[in-house]
Amino acid sequence: MYPLDWILVSASMILVVAIGLYTQRYVKSVADFISAGRVARRYLLAVAKGEMAAGSVVYVALFEVIKHSGFSTWWWGYIGGPITILVTISGFVIYRYRETRAMTLGQFFEIRYSRPFRLFTGMLAFSAGLLNFGIIPAVGARFMVYLFGLPAELPLLGGNLPTYIPLMAVLLAINLFVTLSGGLVTIIMTNCAEGIISQILNLVLIFGLLSMFSWSQISGTLSNQPAGQSFLDPFDSLSLKDFNVWFILMGIAIWIYTTMAWQNQSAYNSAPLNAHEGRMGGLLGRLRSMGLGAGALLAICAMTYLHDPHFAAGAAQVHNEVAKIQDTHLREQMEIPIAISTLLPAGLKGALCVILLLGSIGGDSNHLHSWGGILVQDVILPFRKKAFSTNMHLQILRLSIIGVALFAFVFGAFFHQMEYIMMWWAICGSIFTGGAGVAIIGGLYWNKGTTAGAWAGLLVGSILSVGGIVVREIYGDKIPFNGTEIAFGTMLIAIAVYAIVSLLTCRENFNMDRMLHRGAYAVIKDQVGESTVKLPGRKLDWGRFIGYDENFTLGDKWIAGGLFAWSMLFTCVGIFGSLWYLIHPWPLWIWSEYWHYYVVIIPTLFAVVIAVWFTWGGILDVRALFQKLASEKANPLDNGAVTNHQNRDEKILPNSGQTIAEAPMAPALPKT
Repeated sequence: MYPLDWILVSASMILVVAIGLYTQRYVKSVADFISAGRVARRYLLAVAKGEMAAGSVVYVALFEVIKHSGFSTWWWGYIGGPITILVTISGFVIYRYRETRAMTLGQFFEIRYSRPFRLFTGMLAFSAGLLNFGIIPAVGARFMVYLFGLPAELPLLGGNLPTYIPLMAVLLAINLFVTLSGGLVTIIMTNCAEGIISQILNLVLIFGLLSMFSWSQISGTLSNQPAGQSFLDPFDSLSLKDFNVWFILMGIAIWIYTTMAWQNQSAYNSAPLNAHEGRMGGLLGRLRSMGLGAGALLAICAMTYLHDPHFAAGAAQVHNEVAKIQDTHLREQMEIPIAISTLLPAGLKGALCVILLLGSIGGDSNHLHSWGGILVQDVILPFRKKAFSTNMHLQILRLSIIGVALFAFVFGAFFHQMEYIMMWWAICGSIFTGGAGVAIIGGLYWNKGTTAGAWAGLLVGSILSVGGIVVREIYGDKIPFNGTEIAFGTMLIAIAVYAIVSLLTCRENFNMDRMLHRGAYAVIKDQVGESTVKLPGRKLDWGRFIGYDENFTLGDKWIAGGLFAWSMLFTCVGIFGSLWYLIHPWPLWIWSEYWHYYVVIIPTLFAVVIAVWFTWGGILDVRALFQKLASEKANPLDNGAVTNHQNRDEKILPNSGQTIAEAPMAPALPKT
């Protein structure tokens, strides 16, 4: 690290602290702390939520995939491109969930099923989340140790302490400050600022790397692979272990099934101003991700640095550093980060450090907020017969978040990770999502889904997932299934169990209109400012086939239609390219040129447009957020509690035999 790099890093940390101190004044209620008052608009959501994918551990996970499979498996991902876009345009799950006004998934489960189900799923989600999050601070800190060029160990009391442990403590302390300052208000503001900065630094990094490495050098490295394990030719990559075409296909199915099930950033699902803003935030987030190509470029440049004869001297230095790592798995995992640290000059290394530090803060603070919030909202709160005061509720939320951070520190310091990071995430996630996915989808879209069906699907899915983890830990590679395959099988079984049990136990259809605040129950949307302006449209408008509804403005249609057309373009490329290849196989140089455009040139052009467009949109939405929060009237009853399958603050809903009359609307809290 050079002085310029430290200046960049220090300036970014000062910005984070300043945002944390400023935003505290806007938190007046539990809804503010958990869901940013439910007033976030689309660009703020897209930029802030995108920071979850900019942390150190995400980059390390991406490096692992590219190091073992290059880009060849990306070709098969075109199969599901239009499907995933259509799911996003429709607002699948996200739209209806926002209509429930639930602040956590457990709150929705109590509205739809029962309080015991909320309690159990809360405990299950919290446990799975802790295991998932446990490795993240440690992996991120290890990456930072090698990126900063710090010694691997520090002398302490006559022994040696791994440097990543105190660095992990420092990073967790920063994340705690952000999260405790103002909950999601601070997190979403910090993440948005981080995202805007990262968009600009991402461009700096891309142009810097392109000036250092030619595509001919990169292509030469990627082309030098054994038969059946090509990094460029997808038809010559079917021997790749773990990261192959089946990994992609199963991943698409799991992604759709687990939409919104994993709760590491659950607050963003309840934070939108209304359901349509949440849907558009998701679409814009997909668009923004197309302009963030520095991660893949870093990986292939590092691989080139290690294997191209032109960089032999630097590669030798990297190999010497890697050889000092005793742990075999860690040595393989840190090879790319060490290469990146060695090859980047002053300025570029600082830019990358800022991106990774801010991304780690954005990602880890979301984890702390989500898992700490779930423990309080969905485990502790359901036990309470008497409501917490607002101040007490906020205090307990903060204590819970501190507890999550302490667990992550201890877990990261002692746990020995053997799986690929993405495989570990898939297994941990399936503990909850393997069964919860069907309870979410069935609960939102099927009025015959029952509490018994939800219990059955959840338990079967979770038990099979946990069983898969235990068996793999005991027998390792002797088990023929990896984490993704276990999650896929669990998903299919859970769906079947939920459907069968629900059909056998359904006695009365569930009132979906009341839960989604539609029809006679839509009055609540006007009362709390969540209604949308529905535009007149043709009954057979072609856009309805890809998910348009009366909430889409002309600009919304251009964004959604453009994304769908773009994904269809590459699906057609995949289909016709595959047919062409089967008739007349392409030479490797054609594949090389194709990936040159897809991985480097196109993302760079997108990055320029996105940096300008989303920076302006994010700034406007930040101003709107503060204006809304400053003028809101806090309602203490809006704290996540549920009575008679309705949110406790909804006493104004039409009387359907289950309205809430026992608690009057409390006066607004004074502004601070």
